[in-house]
Amino acid sequence: MHILKTLTMLALCTVMLFPQKRAFRLDDLYKVKSIPAFSLSPSEKLVAYSVSTPNLKTGRSKTVLLMMNLREMVNDTVQTGTGTPYSFFWGTSDAEFYYMKTVEGYPQLFQYDFEAKEGKQLTDTKLGIGEPVLSPDGKTIAFMAETYPECAEDDSCNERIANAAADGPIQAYYANDLLFRHWTSYFEGKYNQIFTLDLASGTIKNVTPGPHNSPVFMLGGGVGYNFSQDSKYLCFASNRDKDQALSTNSDLWMLELATGKLVNITAENKAWDGTPTFSPDGSFLAFRKQITPRYESDRFRIAKFDLKTNQITTLTENFDNWVDDILFHPSTGDILFTAQEKGYRPIYRLNPSTGETKLVIGERSIDAFQSGKDFLLYTYRLNHKPSELYILDLNTKKESQLTNLNQELTDQVDLRPAESMWINGSQGTPIHCFVVKPHGFDPSKKYPVVINIHGGPQSQWQDAFRGDNQMYSGYGYIYVLPNTHGSTGYGQAFTAQISGDWGGRNLQDVMLITDSLSKLPYVDADRIGAMGWSYGGYAVNYLQATTKRFKCFASMMGLYNLTSFWGTTEELWFPEWDLKGTPYTSELYKKFSPSEYMTNFSTPTLIVTGEKDYRVSYTQSLEYFTALQRMGIDSRLIVFKNDGHWPAGLRSMPLYYNAHLEWFHKYLGGEPAPYDTETMRRNLAFE
Repeated sequence: MHILKTLTMLALCTVMLFPQKRAFRLDDLYKVKSIPAFSLSPSEKLVAYSVSTPNLKTGRSKTVLLMMNLREMVNDTVQTGTGTPYSFFWGTSDAEFYYMKTVEGYPQLFQYDFEAKEGKQLTDTKLGIGEPVLSPDGKTIAFMAETYPECAEDDSCNERIANAAADGPIQAYYANDLLFRHWTSYFEGKYNQIFTLDLASGTIKNVTPGPHNSPVFMLGGGVGYNFSQDSKYLCFASNRDKDQALSTNSDLWMLELATGKLVNITAENKAWDGTPTFSPDGSFLAFRKQITPRYESDRFRIAKFDLKTNQITTLTENFDNWVDDILFHPSTGDILFTAQEKGYRPIYRLNPSTGETKLVIGERSIDAFQSGKDFLLYTYRLNHKPSELYILDLNTKKESQLTNLNQELTDQVDLRPAESMWINGSQGTPIHCFVVKPHGFDPSKKYPVVINIHGGPQSQWQDAFRGDNQMYSGYGYIYVLPNTHGSTGYGQAFTAQISGDWGGRNLQDVMLITDSLSKLPYVDADRIGAMGWSYGGYAVNYLQATTKRFKCFASMMGLYNLTSFWGTTEELWFPEWDLKGTPYTSELYKKFSPSEYMTNFSTPTLIVTGEKDYRVSYTQSLEYFTALQRMGIDSRLIVFKNDGHWPAGLRSMPLYYNAHLEWFHKYLGGEPAPYDTETMRRNLAFE
């Protein structure tokens, strides 16, 4: 009896000392602070980092720039005045610190005065400045800007043409070639060019003139240009093939700045080469490459270009996963890189002489990293851990957390971890799934399930903090993230399988995963829904045509009619590789097109798209919605007026999440959505 009383008292004390955390709510997503960027000083004593805090009601984020003394662990705020600082970097000493800020609509360069504790504006150009890179001698900054070829670096010329085009009576787009629009904008005669800024004189010069994009457009993977260690050369990536819509042939060009001499150093490779980075000793150039032309999902390898012999050597041919970001260790010359691997982005170390590769940090979803002589700085996320800044001692292997921006949130809210589950997919292949169980999970109860099929399709779900991972589990759903056939991180053969087989093994995986989940005692087999974005949207659209197993679908920016998709997308190399030709040469466009099977449709569907999506035209969603409505199937369409292939984070995503919660509540029976979607659409929800 006494023992029972004691245990009861202990339990009560535990509850009082450690109160139970509450479920994650939609509003909580907009309390999460993040670190968009950081930069280590030359002495390795200071690290500058930005902290962004979102505001749900205003749809804006507030960003501040902080500086941490790594030896004293003291933070100071960098006084940048009004406006949001970004793209900051150090000069050749700790006394030189630069950052970008928008002034009257144009990004400009500032230098911070440590004594006056204020920034001094260095540029006043209407070109705007993007992706600044400092030369090793500290005298020159290279940056990217859009310009009309005939204007080069002439501000007044660029401004006159742009204003006339925007304000004149004739408003039209004009095209003589494909790729006349890309992502969210039409081509209007401007090209990405690289400019140099002489810090002593303030002189700006266009060093890559002509009708070419230099650097080439890319998603992630670092800056597309860099200076040589002696500051005499600039290496940049540019695709100069005639048919840009059909080519992935980005080449590396070496520019001698004093003479303007330009040499294509990767001309022999007709696939992608990019992200050039010079070794600390200046002996070679490291870069990422693909080897299969027109195949954007060929794995990225690390290669080196010997500056004396002009020989190119592939260093990671035996590393069977995608390489993402690369940088050099400042003293050893080893190459540090992140890779996509089994749902994480670990850091590896590569000896460029021997080709030996060693794991440095595993089971982390690394966002960004930099190297000191004896340590690594990095930000990482796990499903239940928002991004923070960390340091790893390379000698002791001890990891320390340097920031704790989200402590208040994590103390109050139950951020759910992701559990790894391997389920047999098609032909018995084990498929890796991340499963996020709901708040207050009780294995004796039955829960509805939402399966999210990732886009790409050549990409991967990671064990990394995301809004939707917490959102749906917070509102009562088991949330499942499968890395089916076609995903990256499990070897190139696994990735390549999906090409030519869009509705095949990977969707068989989804069905087998659904069957396996249905057998779990805590899963309600009658309340399973599926969702997806981009290719994931296509996947649920195809499941609509082939199964009645799901209670509801949510399709975001999804492909519906593959023939009209081919006719309206911009990077034609993608469908023509994955669907093995054109609609008039390949039967796959009809075989795998959901539009061909509309008489099979029966499942209620939420459809979300962006009017400025030029990758998967919003008309795909309109076609799909029309078919569902005419067949009398419950469906809802949301078109974001100002968004492209994904909704804007603070201005559209709250509506996106709420609409999904409404839809899933209606058909799967989770908790109600916190807001009325129509009221949110009218911007009246937060009054």
